[in-house]
Amino acid sequence: MYLDGRIVDEAGAVVSVFDRGFLYGDSVYEVVRTSGGRAVDLRRHLDRLERSAEAIGLELPPRAEIARAIDETLVSAANADSYVRMIVTRGSGEIGLDPALADRPLLLVIIKPLVLPAPRLYEEGVDVALVEVRRNPRRSLDPAVKSGNYLNNILGLRQAKARGAYECVMQNAEGWIVEGSTSNLFVVRGGELLTPALTDGLLEGITRGRVMEIAAAEGHVARETHLGPEDLRAAREAFLTSSLRGVLPVTRVDGVAVGDGTPGPITRRLVAGYGRFLAEVAAGASH
Repeated sequence: MYLDGRIVDEAGAVVSVFDRGFLYGDSVYEVVRTSGGRAVDLRRHLDRLERSAEAIGLELPPRAEIARAIDETLVSAANADSYVRMIVTRGSGEIGLDPALADRPLLLVIIKPLVLPAPRLYEEGVDVALVEVRRNPRRSLDPAVKSGNYLNNILGLRQAKARGAYECVMQNAEGWIVEGSTSNLFVVRGGELLTPALTDGLLEGITRGRVMEIAAAEGHVARETHLGPEDLRAAREAFLTSSLRGVLPVTRVDGVAVGDGTPGPITRRLVAGYGRFLAEVAAGASH
């Protein structure tokens, strides 16, 4: 791990109990995986980290410092492939909500061996649950900000898990589907790939964007639109995207089959297409 300018082991990774990330979730973060030891879409993740920080008025360390911390920690960890979590908190200080009480930002990089979803999930698909927990309104805590305040997502996932589902699907206050707890959602309808519109209030996933590019390159129409619960239930195919999952088929909604209950042909092609993209990253041919 990297903490405040130095490489430390897990026992040495100690953060003050007065750190605002711990006390209030006053922090921003990104999660990246590596492929062949190379960070996947790191530039896009750092771009989003900067957008999140700007949205909450948090001053980040220089981008070069964050990238160097990631590189040094990856070398130190020496994993074949890694899970990378970069976190910047507002820092420590006197207890109180006023951001001016913070001293200086704290940079933490956590590296762990990469653990991916079980291969059978890509063959069989997963069950998602439409939950009652609604996503934060954009005027409250904008879901476009990837902050350490994740209680809303936790409660949504908790409800889905209680129903035996793999992931939740959350709606906004108006009833439009937005996203999962840590994933974006796509449905296939009339041969088109449809995903919730950013204006409905969701995190603009890095893998979401990458998959839309891959789909377009393969001749598929991929676009944003309003999606309601019935659009998901009536879809011919559906899948989740995230940095760690890539493209993960959804074959059941609240226990009811999507399409014929198996990953559909477009979903399978995109699983393969994203796999080719990861192979290009590993070979140094893409970034």
